[in-house]
Amino acid sequence: MIRQIEYIMQRLAGVLAWLMLALALLAASVLVLRYGFGVGSTALQELVIYLNAFLVMLGLSVTLLDNAHVRVDVVSTRWSAPVQALRDVLGVVFLLLPMIVAIAWFSWDYVARAWAIQERSGDAGGLAGVYWFKSFILLGDALLFIVAVVFAVRAWRTYRGDTKSQPVVHAHDV
Repeated sequence: MIRQIEYIMQRLAGVLAWLMLALALLAASVLVLRYGFGVGSTALQELVIYLNAFLVMLGLSVTLLDNAHVRVDVVSTRWSAPVQALRDVLGVVFLLLPMIVAIAWFSWDYVARAWAIQERSGDAGGLAGVYWFKSFILLGDALLFIVAVVFAVRAWRTYRGDTKSQPVVHAHDV
């Protein structure tokens, strides 16, 4: 099961990379249209904002599973791999999972209201399906939950000395 999730997340990472390129091109287009030709588009500007939010919400999961998230570890970089793995398990259980639950709890009504009223942009010429974009809050949170569990399981296996599991490598320490 973990390997399937990792495979899906690798594919998602590829899609997100292409969407990041699309975001850059879209943002550049907005600037060229606005300052080069004097043409403004509220819908394009909002699309840049929502595409960026989409990339962040789904990119969090990809980044965590790849163990590429930002770390500021001054003391624990000197710890052994099993102790670092235990730190990761405890961090997921006591910090990340409660945060994921809080995000779901506080955003559920926000997203549900957007769907109930079929929310549109408040600006003239803005996007029509804003409620779809708001749904990515819950989608990204659910995906982060799944990946957090996988991350914790891999770390637990490393802590227990399972040599078959992929070790949790902290190559991105700051």
